[in-house]
Amino acid sequence: MSLKQKIYDDMTTAMKSKDKETLSVLRMVKGSIQLEEINKKKELEDDDVIAVISKQIKTRKDANSEFEKGNRQDLIDKNNQEISILNRYMPEQLDSSEIEEIITEAMTRLEVTTQKQMGLLMKDIMPKLKGKADMSVVNELIKSKLN
Repeated sequence: MSLKQKIYDDMTTAMKSKDKETLSVLRMVKGSIQLEEINKKKELEDDDVIAVISKQIKTRKDANSEFEKGNRQDLIDKNNQEISILNRYMPEQLDSSEIEEIITEAMTRLEVTTQKQMGLLMKDIMPKLKGKADMSVVNELIKSKLN
């Protein structure tokens, strides 16, 4: 079963069980998936759906930092609940030691030693980490290794 179909099935289940919070989040994801399909003019594969979901998670995390500045704990809690719902559809996230291992291997193989070569390194490791790691964490780990 494709990830998109799983989301649609879970949406039906949420409707039947009257789980308004989950239903609301899944409807937003469904809308984002449909918009992306219209933009790309093709049906999305699982990797594309994961990219849509990770974009939704990132948006909510960014909003949380703004809500912290405004001292809005109620909105932070709501966003965190939505993030936990979205995380059900994401592949298992790698921990920082696994990410570092991938970065170190790529740095050795590509002989990357300076910040100027960071683009080359990112281009190499992006397909391996896409959807499996927060790219801002990856970026920080690379910068710390290059300094």
